[in-house]
Amino acid sequence: MQLLANDLIDIERYPISTPGSQRDALLTRVREELEFRGCAVLKGFLTPAGIAAAVLEADGVADKGHRSYSRTNAYFTTEDVSLPASDPRRRFFERSNAFIPADNFHSDGALRTVFDSEGFDAFIRDCLQQPEDRFFRYADPLADVIVNAASEGNGFPWHFDTNNFTVTLALQNAESGGAFEYAPMIRTSQNENFEEVSKVLDGTSEKVISLALQPGDLQIFKGRYSLHRVAPLAGPTPRYVAIFSYVEEPNMVGSVERTQQLYGRTLPIHHERAGQRADSLVD
Repeated sequence: MQLLANDLIDIERYPISTPGSQRDALLTRVREELEFRGCAVLKGFLTPAGIAAAVLEADGVADKGHRSYSRTNAYFTTEDVSLPASDPRRRFFERSNAFIPADNFHSDGALRTVFDSEGFDAFIRDCLQQPEDRFFRYADPLADVIVNAASEGNGFPWHFDTNNFTVTLALQNAESGGAFEYAPMIRTSQNENFEEVSKVLDGTSEKVISLALQPGDLQIFKGRYSLHRVAPLAGPTPRYVAIFSYVEEPNMVGSVERTQQLYGRTLPIHHERAGQRADSLVD
């Protein structure tokens, strides 16, 4: 039997679609955390039944994940030898991870039931205080709802997200490791701030924050502008994190190069919309 959104989300604690003082207080707290830390966490957003259903769904399609082992920089671009060796675009790190693409998660599954639940988009938009004409679901059919599946030894080095706003649901942790570390709002759409990015990569920045998320926690994060990573894991249990993505422009999809890197394939839409991004950030 398919679970409904109210079975999956702790609606009593998080009345995302019900106007009133409780929702208003929740929005105030989340907005303050986003302003001062660039990230907000809603502990226990999923019910125990919601966690179990989402983990079961992820387990069922885990074999569809694209596993890759490579050396990447924070921007997922190829090396430009014309740049100084100290430039962060020439700083490459080992990456080993797996993403289960969005087209493996169907409308009647737990993750899309949460994503499509009444008031979910509006709540996220209100948390981020975005106008309706600057807030859209990521239009990438491989990347709007995905699961990051990481096993022992895996991690994800420092990087920026292609999408402006990322909402994650922690589903399952490994036995140890996997801390989420980030440097909030380290760049803007007008300034890459390579100097501060270099400090993060060198381990000398004072901007880095570390989070230990638990299964069921909802995280709202501005990953387009905040450099972040996942520390390596230990133990046989895979770490599952679902990722729901939003952007500031309609019809936005990932670049051909990065989509191929992350998901092992591209679709015609990635080639059709290549070069149509609204900002000029490296990626």
